Amino acid sequence: MLEIVRIPVLSDNYVWLVHEPQSKATMVVDPAVADPVLAAAAARGWTITDIWNTHWHPDHTGGNAAIKDATGCTITGPAAEFARIPTLDVQVTGGDTVRLGDAVADVWDVPAHTAGHIAYHFADDAAIFVGDTMFAMGCGRLFEGTAEQMFANMQRLATLDDATRVYCAHEYTLSNARFAVTVEPENDALAARLAAVESARAAGEATVPTTIGAERATNPFLRAPTAAELGRIRALKDAA
Repeated sequence: MLEIVRIPVLSDNYVWLVHEPQSKATMVVDPAVADPVLAAAAARGWTITDIWNTHWHPDHTGGNAAIKDATGCTITGPAAEFARIPTLDVQVTGGDTVRLGDAVADVWDVPAHTAGHIAYHFADDAAIFVGDTMFAMGCGRLFEGTAEQMFANMQRLATLDDATRVYCAHEYTLSNARFAVTVEPENDALAARLAAVESARAAGEATVPTTIGAERATNPFLRAPTAAELGRIRALKDAA
């Protein structure tokens, strides 16, 4: 099983440090900055061998160059955004597979937040790294894509088992939950989750990763029946 460590950086970003114990390969997902990531790896005696980017935004790629300079790691990311991630060594697109030692991840195309956004799904470990596509009770803003694309992303994520862990890149859960209850005020599971999240955040606790099962019950974007409805509630969230 992969060992996955959450590293909080900036105001609300999470960088994920992923270690494959058989090979000792260690990968970083979307490093916004370098120093806390290098420190977290060193504290565990791990050597960073890879960086995997989900999209080009600077708060997901800002640490690439410094980590590569320090470790000589290989940087993998979306082929469609190669021009905007100059540190990339390996370009991938949906349908490709990437390896971290003995662990294999499928690459998914999940455009909408950015035009070339990708996700990495470790089926054998029931884990998916989604960048800014899905959040706990939310989805990413449609900066470079459409509601139809995001709806297709949500529908594909909904095919995964309930136990699949979803590793997103931001601590947006409380604001997402407060918005979600305005969309589904009669959803008892959502009300209960809001209360739990309020308690966790008051105690300074992180609320991700989430799971597909939790999102299936409480995420209005995953639960939206049509692309038009997803677009409607995304516009409401943007204006909130």
